Amino acid sequence: MSDASAARWRGTLAVMASACAFGSISPLTVLATAEGMALESVQSWRYLTSAVLLLAMGALRRTGSSTGSSTASSSDPSSVLMTPWYHPRILLPTGGGQALVATLALAALRWLPASTASFLFYTYPAWVALLSAARGLEPLDRLRVAALGLALGGVAAMVGAPSTASLDPVGLAVILAAAVVYALYIPYLNHIQQGRDAYDVARAIGVGGALCFVAWSASTGSLWQIPSGLAFGASVLQGVLGAVAFLGFLSGLRLLGPVRTAITSTVEPFWTTLLGIVVLQQPLGAGTIVGGVLIMAAVLLLQRRPRGEATR
Repeated sequence: MSDASAARWRGTLAVMASACAFGSISPLTVLATAEGMALESVQSWRYLTSAVLLLAMGALRRTGSSTGSSTASSSDPSSVLMTPWYHPRILLPTGGGQALVATLALAALRWLPASTASFLFYTYPAWVALLSAARGLEPLDRLRVAALGLALGGVAAMVGAPSTASLDPVGLAVILAAAVVYALYIPYLNHIQQGRDAYDVARAIGVGGALCFVAWSASTGSLWQIPSGLAFGASVLQGVLGAVAFLGFLSGLRLLGPVRTAITSTVEPFWTTLLGIVVLQQPLGAGTIVGGVLIMAAVLLLQRRPRGEATR
């Protein structure tokens, strides 16, 4: 196996682990909100937990290694790559980007069924591929097109392709805005972590997201309205999973690039569906099985050695 192939597998496994962690958050959100906890409060405690864990891990890493912080080497002092992770220039776009995507995706549920919203949101790998190709960052070759088609087909098989009757214009605009924002957000993360420790970027996401959601829940007075220990525990567990997910995603993104990372991330709805079957006793349908097979086929296809890549 070549070094490049081994790196692809490491990146793929990191993104798949991240997708499973992210995919575990939705059922926990359902449990917490079913107990009567406000959504913004759930998200506040989730991001607060992630922020505390990531700050602690970053501090321990810095204590144990002299290279635990940013290693950016840009010669331009005003470059974003030279800016510390806790500067508003980094904190607000990273945390705010996460908060914006989550808010748009959740708001779309006011007008769209959950299955329709899920399918439309998971068109974001296509947006990532198109935007990256348009900017000349990553070519849209046959391998990526085929993998993208398999991944989108798998998502459609699991959640059902949206019918024209269910496409409310407002909901359609909101959920596609969420997908496009996320498609822009992924390359942005890839850019700012160049020469920067992944822990720095993860801390910026956690702390920035916590600031956004705490401000929201504080404005509605819901931050301290915790109806039960189950609701609070589900919210905190989301934060633990979120910290793991951020680090896995960023590690994989560094190795795979935005397009491969986005396509591999479609493992998330498959994992969420499986958890819904186990945790929420939802039925197992043929679409789940077919969709999972198609998504895994896309992931495996992306491991093929691109034409012209040297072997070692």
